[in-house]
Amino acid sequence: MRLSAFTVVDSPTGGADGVADRYADVLRLAEAAEEGGLSTLWIAEHHFQPGGLCPSPPVLLAACGQRTRRVRLGVLVSVLPFHRPIELAEQYAMVDRLTHGRLNLGVGSGYIPIEFEGFGVDPATKRERFDRALETLLAALDGREVRADEPGARPVRLNVLPLQRPHPPLWIAVQRREAIPYVARRACSLALIPYATLANLAELADEIREFRAHLPPGASAEVAVALHLYAGPRPDAARAAFQRYLDSRLATQSAFYQEKVRRDPRHASGSAIEQSDFALFGAPAEVARRLGAFAAIGVDEILGIFDFGGLATEEVTASVRGLGAAMVGVGPGSVSIPRVDP
Repeated sequence: MRLSAFTVVDSPTGGADGVADRYADVLRLAEAAEEGGLSTLWIAEHHFQPGGLCPSPPVLLAACGQRTRRVRLGVLVSVLPFHRPIELAEQYAMVDRLTHGRLNLGVGSGYIPIEFEGFGVDPATKRERFDRALETLLAALDGREVRADEPGARPVRLNVLPLQRPHPPLWIAVQRREAIPYVARRACSLALIPYATLANLAELADEIREFRAHLPPGASAEVAVALHLYAGPRPDAARAAFQRYLDSRLATQSAFYQEKVRRDPRHASGSAIEQSDFALFGAPAEVARRLGAFAAIGVDEILGIFDFGGLATEEVTASVRGLGAAMVGVGPGSVSIPRVDP
């Protein structure tokens, strides 16, 4: 099981102040991920609300690429219904070239109402838009002839192709269980954010089993799972920051998490999420030990959300390095931890 870092670049103040500081924080997080031996730094795309301050992941990933040499760099996710797929293909092909083939490509269909409203996209059309955009995106990255949807568009081929062929490794993020077979049948890797939708580790294990059951024979697709992590001497500070983060998600139309809390208000509390094992706070050795439960149910990669709720950058980077050092592995980003019952 690999350990990675995942940032949604949330705003601790809820406003535009300090945006440049948050980008600087992400650059320091990239450096810490590299130094800590983590596998990948993943960055989320968000728009029009303080729950995420990165509307253009290719820009920030390219900047991270200049600060690092080994760690892979990923978007989780590029929200396909909001973009022209040919333009996305050009941008991410450039990022893959600039980072010497280190790009991971995560895609999704979006879930925050204000973002759909801001782009004038009807959420009822997002599945159709996603399918059509993904087909064009992958064909373009593969160097095939593609045509934009606009009337009068002529067929074109990209003049810059990614270093990784036919395209960078592909993940699809889902928050609805009924979408899991769709991802599996495509033989794509699956990204899950269980704190927003699931009650416990047993439900996560069920989703992973369902995904594996629907994979085509011989497929090598993986499962990545996002968890809030803190590995250091001040877990109470991390818990306070985590509660601030959850409060902000409820205030900024995070639809799936809002629905989970509507069904069971206890999940508005950070302590309830921590009790479900979808947030792990403690000393590095203890957090590393508890991650063994995720290896046991078939998780291939942990997407550690280390920077959340205004937690101090020094705490974040020390946590990344500390947990990386606590993982006993056979190479950078790989961890070997005891299999334990979830």
